[in-house]
Parts: sequence; structure tokens; C-alpha cells
Amino acid sequence: MFTEGQLYSPVTEHEDGTVEVHLADTHPGRGDQEYLRRRGEIAGAALTWDRGAEPVPTIEYTEQEHGVWSRVSRELAPLHERLAHPEYLAAKSALGLPTDHVPQLAEVTTRLEPITGWSYVCAPGLVPLRDFYADLGSRTFNSTQYLRHASEPLYTPEPDIIHEVIGHANQLASPRLAAITEAAGAASLRLETDEAMQLVADVFWFSMEFGVMYDGPDLKAYGAGILSSFGEIQEFEHMEIRDLDLADMGTLNYDITVYQPVIFAARSVEHLEDVVGTFFARVDDDAADALRREAAQRGLLPMAAG
Repeated sequence: MFTEGQLYSPVTEHEDGTVEVHLADTHPGRGDQEYLRRRGEIAGAALTWDRGAEPVPTIEYTEQEHGVWSRVSRELAPLHERLAHPEYLAAKSALGLPTDHVPQLAEVTTRLEPITGWSYVCAPGLVPLRDFYADLGSRTFNSTQYLRHASEPLYTPEPDIIHEVIGHANQLASPRLAAITEAAGAASLRLETDEAMQLVADVFWFSMEFGVMYDGPDLKAYGAGILSSFGEIQEFEHMEIRDLDLADMGTLNYDITVYQPVIFAARSVEHLEDVVGTFFARVDDDAADALRREAAQRGLLPMAAG
């Protein structure tokens, strides 16, 4: 279960039409008035977008923003070659994202849709959990369009377009990983309780966001949160590695503000499909409640929470 931190910076639309993004005091861009203005401008484009009636807004990225994308793409490339799972690498090659400029979300869709049928739409920041997952169920990914602060291009305290495109779009270009993600979204439409919805989101966190998988004897990453993070990708091999365990994954406390100390490993893509994919395809409120009771009985969470 998520315990600390704010994953996305809150966004406020004022009566005069201006949009303010509330960065944490520790955010690298907190004291940069131009960055704050730019974040508000990009968030405002998403807020005023008429979904279903208009194309996804085009953002005219600056040379500095293109430079951040290029720097991160360049630094991640050799790490991906060494540490990413072949399933992700093949998908990344098929998608062929640009490395010299920030792609528009429409360009991501144009590249991704012929491969797996997925499309990208814009969001100003946080999307309500059920709305986000419902869109996953229709093969639609809600993505931010802003970039991290240029003073720390290899670090971001919140998901930005680098995480959501380099991490997730490359992942979604794998038909097998895309199918698991779609199943997680479809599951949300069957679930009535918030507890069941959160359990699915937590299993998703420890798989599609921060999952690792063996390639023969070698441990490789496939999770978007690992593969879009210059720091996390170099640390996952030294974390506590546990076998796939749905009760544990669905109830383990985690802090989004630090590297994940515990991650779960699939033995293969087939193993991931059999355990996580099947869970997403079949879970309902009763099954989620049973899994929470199992977690309580095993001491993974207090009995009262079950």
C-alpha cells in the first residue's frame, strides 16, 4: 500500500484562468519562477483540452526541454542494453522513439497504435485512480507532458513525460506486456470496493511499474519505473528480491519517494502472465478480499485491515 509522498504535484486552476502547479519544497524547480510558469502552461493545455473533440494538445518544447530528453535518452541507452529484459528491448526497438527531441503524444500514438493498438492522451498531473485504470482497459494511457527540471536531468521526484513514454510506451509496444496492462485496467471495471481497487493498483506497482524478471540466470528489469530512472535501474540488483506473491505484492507498504527496497521477480514472461496476468484477468471483489485475508493470516498486514 502507498504510504508516503505525493506522486504528482497538485494543480490548481484559478478564476483568472491561470494554472498553478504546487511543487514540493524539495523539488529541484521549486524556486525557479520560469519553470513554475512553464509547468502551469503545460498543465493548462491539458486542463482545457476537449477530449473526444480535439487532437491531443501539441506542446512547443524548448531547446532546453529537448536537451533534457536527449540527455536522459543517451544516458539510459547503455543501461537498457545491459539491464533491461529482452522483452522490453525488443519492444523499444519496434517503437523506435526519437532520442533527439521530445515526441508529441500524438507521435507516440502514431508509432504505438499499429503495434499493440494503444494510444496516448494528456493529463495535467494526477488522474483519479479509477479513471486511469478504466482508460488502461480501453488501451489508452494518460500521460503528463512536462519534463523534469533541467538542473537535475537524471532525477525527477514525480512522473514526467520521460517516465510515461520511455518507461511505459516502450513497455506497451510489447504485445504481451501490453495485454497484462490492459487486463489490469479491465479489472477495475469489475471492482466495486476501494480496497479491491487499491490491491490491484498495488500489484500493478510491483509488476508493471517496478517489476523484474529473469532472463535465464540473469535478473533484468521490465518495470517502467525502473527503466525510466537513471538511478533506480542501477540499484535494483542490490535490492531484496522476492518471488512473485500476490498477497505480498497487494499489501506491502511502499514509499514512492525512495528507491524501492523490495521488488518481485518473475521467472519468465510466461510466469508473469500466469501469475500477474491471470490475476488481473480474473480478480473480482471476493477474490481481492480473499487475498487480503490471506495476507492478514500470514502476518503481512493487520487482521483488522482484512
